[in-house]
Amino acid sequence: MPVAEPGAAAGPLPSLTGAAVRRRRALLTAGALLAAGAVTAGVLAARSSGEGAPRPGPADGLPHTSVEVAQSGCGHGWTHPVPGRQVFDLHNTSGTAAEVYLTDANSGAVYGEVEGLGPGTVRPLQVTLGNGSFAFRCLPDDADAVTGPTVRIRGARVSSGPAAVPVTQQDLIAPTLAYQKWIQARTVELARRTDVLRDAVDRGDLAAARAAWLPAHLVYERMGAAYGTFGDADTAINGTTAGLPGGVHDKDFAGFHRVEYGLWHGEPASSLRGPADRLATAVHALRDRWPDQRMDPADVGLRAHEILENTVQFELTGRTDYGSGTNLATARANLDGTRVLLGYLRPLLKSRDPGLPGIDSWMTRTLRVLDRFEHDGRWTPLRELPRAQREKLDADMGGLVERLADVAALTDVRRTA
Repeated sequence: MPVAEPGAAAGPLPSLTGAAVRRRRALLTAGALLAAGAVTAGVLAARSSGEGAPRPGPADGLPHTSVEVAQSGCGHGWTHPVPGRQVFDLHNTSGTAAEVYLTDANSGAVYGEVEGLGPGTVRPLQVTLGNGSFAFRCLPDDADAVTGPTVRIRGARVSSGPAAVPVTQQDLIAPTLAYQKWIQARTVELARRTDVLRDAVDRGDLAAARAAWLPAHLVYERMGAAYGTFGDADTAINGTTAGLPGGVHDKDFAGFHRVEYGLWHGEPASSLRGPADRLATAVHALRDRWPDQRMDPADVGLRAHEILENTVQFELTGRTDYGSGTNLATARANLDGTRVLLGYLRPLLKSRDPGLPGIDSWMTRTLRVLDRFEHDGRWTPLRELPRAQREKLDADMGGLVERLADVAALTDVRRTA
């Protein structure tokens, strides 16, 4: 399940530097904040600003209120609070870009967010509000956060929401450290199984090597949330031919997939000893260096979504099949890895994501679908699936990926000061 495109030459001691670029997922609306199925329209267009009581929107029919975003006037303009579904047209009157949260004035839970609101611009934020106390929080770039006046709503017949208390960097340290420890144990297992693969190639027993390849590869595929920290080691261990002008014959094609190609395309043991040895060397380097590495806690929640997003892109399209026909086994391993990571994040999610039981159910459903394609240790090649089965698998995995996007959003670290 590749995260970074291959292309760098595989050296004997791959570097672990160069963490993957983080894709920040802003909470643009209350619907984007939580459970799948609650997603509503995001920040799509600018509107002209104004003052006074809520007014009907020209297209959506919802009440609109113009609200100022600035250090000196955060939240000003919201003087006639009303319950229900509504839109706040956020007008940045300052000279710097800002983030804006609509929060519960007591708990700090966020009902909606707009990120990167440029100077002089207006963007809408759609929320549903019931009884309670609310306040806008403005976070200008390179300046302290400012909380606007508290606004109270009473007599509402609807409930507010959804909302969640922001996750801080500190909140994520404990699950990140626990996950790093789990990865360390996997690197030991990976080295052991890769040695079995290399030894089989060394003695010329290619049947044994084919039997050893998948168990070793699946250990690595369960470690997906750590790939960004692996850096160049990921290319040396699990690189593909993407970006290589010579394709499968390119001198820089390395790792599990290089060995896979040779084992399932009739290459002799003599031509595979070098690739298998380099793979084992890269794996041992990863194992030895991992205790000194530090994962970025801010990335962990995003990875819970990204692992299966890449599974859909690479495994369920067959793009990473170099002859073994084991894409479905890889997808199953990716699911295992995602479930492990969710286990470490669960204490944070239980109080923030009402859709967590639904994620668990969808995960179990997808695991059962995949398990049907394994028979006595042999996995059905993706290309042999009937169209109906393939479409169902795509739909189930896509539904799970959609739900996991909420985990990425909820665990996205936000400024609080």
